[in-house]
Amino acid sequence: MKILYAIQGTGNGHISRARDIIPCLMEKGELDVLISGTEADVDLDFPVKYKFIGLSFVFGQKGGVDLFSTYKKAKLKRFYDEVKSLSVEDYDMVINDFEPVSAWACRLSHKNCIGLSHQAAVLDKRSPHPSSKDIVGKSILKKYAPVTDKYGFHFQSYSKRIFTPVIRSEIRTGTSIRLPHYTVYLPAYSDEKIIKILKEIKGVAWEVFSKHSKDTYEYKNISFCPINNEGFIRSLVTCTGVLCGAGFETPAEALFLQKKLMVIPMEGQYEQQCNAAALKEMGVPVLKKLKLKKVEEIMDWVNNGAIIPVDYPDITEMIIEEIFNKYSQSSHVPDTVPPARSVGKNKPQRIKLGKVLHQITG
Repeated sequence: MKILYAIQGTGNGHISRARDIIPCLMEKGELDVLISGTEADVDLDFPVKYKFIGLSFVFGQKGGVDLFSTYKKAKLKRFYDEVKSLSVEDYDMVINDFEPVSAWACRLSHKNCIGLSHQAAVLDKRSPHPSSKDIVGKSILKKYAPVTDKYGFHFQSYSKRIFTPVIRSEIRTGTSIRLPHYTVYLPAYSDEKIIKILKEIKGVAWEVFSKHSKDTYEYKNISFCPINNEGFIRSLVTCTGVLCGAGFETPAEALFLQKKLMVIPMEGQYEQQCNAAALKEMGVPVLKKLKLKKVEEIMDWVNNGAIIPVDYPDITEMIIEEIFNKYSQSSHVPDTVPPARSVGKNKPQRIKLGKVLHQITG
């Protein structure tokens, strides 16, 4: 059996999760790996057959996505060419972690594309969502990488098809201890903004992993270093608490390690707003923004924050087995699923990317 596993490369979480999923897929057949995106800071450590630019969203430094840089990188003609160059018909099974090139290639070929991602869980109506409605934001999650079936990961199992997080082996097998430092990962904020806030919380050692600096340096009680997998894991496993964005993998790993957790969702990012809603239900403190008037809340969390108990068993092999039991005999979409709109030779299918990018960047 030939399998294509397509991974979103815009953030580090997808890559981290893939490290544990890939060995399970390799046991099922001949595996090719595809990555699209330009913003990941960690390596996969497995051979990658296809590397595409895809549709990437660039982190800003004020709490959201960098609109200008995102528009510069989002070239629809290039994306269309990447989609057309990928022969998904060569594969018996396509498994997709929120990756748009393979998703749209399958859509145009009327072929099954099996979503295995956190985004699949966020879209489930039984998962927590923010009180304020975001119709366009929800639509983006559906249309960015469309799939024909969904298996999702979330902080809790909200439905039969939603599983607890894949905790990478380095975290699962690590020895968690509590040293005095706090680990910080806020890629949508500049170092200057982080310094402005955290310097006010004295007597606390902050270890910041920076998206925007290539150098290691210190400022008073705050140390900065570029993002690297080994250093981040070491800091995370040994910290007292974690201050981070409302992504998925880092908060899930912090909860698994029984660390105090506080999150700040990215502005205008619907998925992170949903994550924040789920974490808040669990008792995790959520800040709307990183700013000076939130210093007292951060200090209170440092002094009085609670550890939220979770149970995240290692069920990755079971999930892969469930997918293969259902799909190993079929590679084409059932007749009940409508095909994608036909595309002329020189007329790329219209994807309303401008509206999508504007909504994501807030």
